[in-house]
Amino acid sequence: MNYTYEEFPDKGRFTLTDFNCASFEKRLGTGDYYKIIWAKNEDVDIGIDGYQLILKKNHILFCTPLNMIHLEPFIKGANSFIFDREFYCIRDHDHEVSCNGFLFLGSSIPVMVELPEKEQKSFELLLMFFIEEFQTTDQIQGEMLRVLLKRLIIKSVRLLKNTLVDPNMNQTKIDAIRQFNLLVEEHFREKHKVADYASLLNKSPKTLSNLFAKYNNILPLQVINNRIILEAKKLLLYSEKSSKEIAYNLGFTEASHFSKFFKNQTGSSPINFKKNTLNIF
Repeated sequence: MNYTYEEFPDKGRFTLTDFNCASFEKRLGTGDYYKIIWAKNEDVDIGIDGYQLILKKNHILFCTPLNMIHLEPFIKGANSFIFDREFYCIRDHDHEVSCNGFLFLGSSIPVMVELPEKEQKSFELLLMFFIEEFQTTDQIQGEMLRVLLKRLIIKSVRLLKNTLVDPNMNQTKIDAIRQFNLLVEEHFREKHKVADYASLLNKSPKTLSNLFAKYNNILPLQVINNRIILEAKKLLLYSEKSSKEIAYNLGFTEASHFSKFFKNQTGSSPINFKKNTLNIF
């Protein structure tokens, strides 16, 4: 299965595929895409940002254009919804779906949502509607596909909220965490401390830590570190920059500090990570 919708003049693109014909790279090239990958029929082995993970059956993975994805050709069990900013910009339409900084993160640890049995049937029905719309060519096809995509995202946001450490966490607190995540995306190159972001949010570092304890038990500092590591990996794999140049680009005053930080976070030196990962991607 492979359906693609493209619209002009903006050249927005939306693809629904099960990858049974070719690899991710051959299907879509190397453009910037949001990726929603649903392990519908069985567990799926995915390469992401230089490591492998198993996406369990009936789980959905949400990746931003920042996440580097590798799926083997002719992979079985996965359905993927893949779209670019021109088709549907998560940031510009956040007021519609409230997922930016929540469902889609700039992080090497992308969000996964489990589908309960009741929701499995609902998502299967939604998939059927997607296929029906991809097969219907008329002037409102693009808008209909966007409506279905928004429904998929909104349903996933609701499911994710149920998985929080405190499922009854109010929207104001969730929005504070979303704002923290978005500020990290904007400032991670020069701001590496939780206190920097707490100041921008007019909150104390302790308040932020308490919020995250009720959210997903990940410390705010780890969110910052994850984003720095993701950028470091991208620069190591897809640029000609040296480790020293990458260190300065990411706000480290000494290359040795960057190398130590990278190894503490990943278990590998920058040089070894690049050498080992290029055999995968």
